[in-house]
Amino acid sequence: QVQLVESGGGSVQVGGSLTLSCQASGDTYRNNPCMAWFRQAPGMEREGIATIYTYGGHTYYTDSVKGRFTISRDNAKNTVYLQINNLSPEDSAMYYCAAYSGYCLPTIAANRYTYWGQGTQVTVSS
Repeated sequence: QVQLVESGGGSVQVGGSLTLSCQASGDTYRNNPCMAWFRQAPGMEREGIATIYTYGGHTYYTDSVKGRFTISRDNAKNTVYLQINNLSPEDSAMYYCAAYSGYCLPTIAANRYTYWGQGTQVTVSS
């Protein structure tokens, strides 16, 4: 079946940076050109962070991360990245990679996405 595997999470200090990776199988990557990052903290709804369209490269960001988070992709590696800068404790969450077969839309809604990875934990401490 689909392969979406996140990596790069961990424990970091406030103000630090890290890069998350989401590697997909070739078929998954090419057939699901809208790739996205979500996060979910305990007791909270899953929040869409950013999307990138694989072929066109167009991106969307939610307001809470705009300017600090950067989504990018390396099509040769079937991998999407999330560069996170200036981390805050409120960024602590499980971060998920997701994909669906249509065009990315400005509103990053979880129910739009068909495929999900298992998540990678990000914990920010002071």
